[in-house]
Amino acid sequence: MNTQVLLARRPAGEPQPDDFHIVRTPVPEPGEGQLLLRTRFLSLDPYMRGRMSPSKSYAAPMAIGDVMVGGTVSEVVASRHPGFAAGETVLAYAGWQSYALSNGAGLRNIDPAGFPITYALGVLGMPGQTAYCALLDIGKPKAGETVVVSAASGAVGSVAGQIAKIAGCRVVGIAGTNEKCAYVTETLGFDACINRRTADLDTALLQACPDGIDVYYDNTAGKILDAVLRHIVAGARIPLVGLIEHYNATQAPAGPFLGPLLVNRAKIEGFLVSDHEAHAAAFLREVTSWLREGRIRYREDIVDGLENAPRALIGLLRGENFGKLSVRCA
Repeated sequence: MNTQVLLARRPAGEPQPDDFHIVRTPVPEPGEGQLLLRTRFLSLDPYMRGRMSPSKSYAAPMAIGDVMVGGTVSEVVASRHPGFAAGETVLAYAGWQSYALSNGAGLRNIDPAGFPITYALGVLGMPGQTAYCALLDIGKPKAGETVVVSAASGAVGSVAGQIAKIAGCRVVGIAGTNEKCAYVTETLGFDACINRRTADLDTALLQACPDGIDVYYDNTAGKILDAVLRHIVAGARIPLVGLIEHYNATQAPAGPFLGPLLVNRAKIEGFLVSDHEAHAAAFLREVTSWLREGRIRYREDIVDGLENAPRALIGLLRGENFGKLSVRCA
């Protein structure tokens, strides 16, 4: 049987377990030109909360009863497609289900003899490419500049900060626990890290960034962005990559004071990784090389069992995970 996790209702604020519905259906048979995929690992990412909402966004919202969307590492178990053979491992977008049919569009083969196959969902996948392209294309860090990264221990922020270090910058992270801050500085090599839950952000940023902030890699928006804006320098660049503080909001949050953007002629630019596919090959080549050289380190947080995906996503939106969150399905 095929286990599937469906959107049962739209969340009001933070998602609840009852917003998801688990069903079991017969495993489908591939038709001509199709292949049957078995999900080995499912990626859980903050953007999924937005897809559960009916609000207009860059992608259409899921309908009630739809299989939850998500990237997967999948095994080809049967193929009637000339480009893929049974036994191959592929990067897919099969969603929250044990099995899925595909026509081959958008699949990418994964070499299981290289890095862990889960890296295709993280540092060598969409989160890593988001870190690479948003930092380099929008942030444009230069040696000697100060870069601040929010959600610094997460799948995207951890890579963005390490790339900024490779570029010769002073890098300051912002994370949610002392343990995460220690990991960011001691393992990832950031110059400093601020605990957003216990520190006065304005004072802490002043101490950690005495020369001001040239680049802010923003995964959260909200009060962290508000504090950072008070310390940006003339010509600062802000890749706006995530809105984690807003995803579970039940009413429009108070926006930050944007006066410093005007005074400092700073640039803030929204980022979608799908707009930067032209850099996919360069991203894979460079980040793979940095991983092999030990210049980038990466941490994963893997949960067992597809039935545990709803609670894991709820925890992700609370900041309970430590590293790139994925579900081991098979």
